[in-house]
Amino acid sequence: MHSNGHALRLRGVTKRFAGHTAVDHFDLEVPRGVIYGLLGPNGSGKTTTIRMIMGILHPDEGQVELLGAEPEQTRREGVGYLPEERGLYRRMKVLELLVFLAEIRGVRRSEARRRASEWLERLGLGEWADKKTDELSKGMHQKVQFISTVLHDPEVLILDEPFSGLDPINQDVLEGIVREFRARGTTVLFSTHLMHQAEQLCERVCLISRARKVLDAELKELKARERKGDVAVEFEGPDDWLKGPEVERIEERDDGLHLVLRPGADPQAILRRGVEAGVRILRFDLVEPTLHEIFVRHAGTDAAVDAGVPEAFRAGGGA
Repeated sequence: MHSNGHALRLRGVTKRFAGHTAVDHFDLEVPRGVIYGLLGPNGSGKTTTIRMIMGILHPDEGQVELLGAEPEQTRREGVGYLPEERGLYRRMKVLELLVFLAEIRGVRRSEARRRASEWLERLGLGEWADKKTDELSKGMHQKVQFISTVLHDPEVLILDEPFSGLDPINQDVLEGIVREFRARGTTVLFSTHLMHQAEQLCERVCLISRARKVLDAELKELKARERKGDVAVEFEGPDDWLKGPEVERIEERDDGLHLVLRPGADPQAILRRGVEAGVRILRFDLVEPTLHEIFVRHAGTDAAVDAGVPEAFRAGGGA
């Protein structure tokens, strides 16, 4: 293991293509042993950033550190990289391909064969080991490519839109595997434009819009900081107790009634009023904003369109 406290560090990184700035003075520090989300709409600069981390592209300005140094070959060998563009050697057999890819990352052939066979069985592909990769479905292709990413037991996993095209069951399986790697101390950089996936997996997130960083924080801290003061309530009994100086308005949402509070209001005062009124309170929760809502709040509705935020939310969201 390298002694540096960060798995990845970018300082002032800029990349331009024919006059277009794809990444603009971008700073990023990814601590070791976390699942870190690199989030933003398609075209915001996520994949270009990852390619610079991997040494595939070189920044026009700024510095990239991977495992404590420039991303040269020996550093990249400690990384498992699943690119957004999938691709397998179509005429090779599945097991043969996985063994080959593990060997070029320094795993002995016998060990590579053992690991690959175990992974194929785990992901339900054992009977496909001797089939050519062009016989696989799109979902199977993706699982084989994921196996090739983790076979050499990397220090860092970089996953660019890893669940694209997978059904919900296989998404859950791969999410579980990512958490297992995190529990073993692996650093995971997870890039996606789907905010709900990031909410399920990530401990820390960096939101990018139009080539620039918008937010960078621990997910729990970010949600607490961005909380607006809405309270979700469910109760049995009269509703007079809901009306008071703390409540700006009452809204009906998909998950029930929401009280939109005035700035500085104390939700406990409302709760006490309900108890004193003899109401049976089933739910009284401070509502945390979703990552979609936070992103729209900071990046604006134009970015939200790109990020796939639902039309209904865009209509009510702020820039």
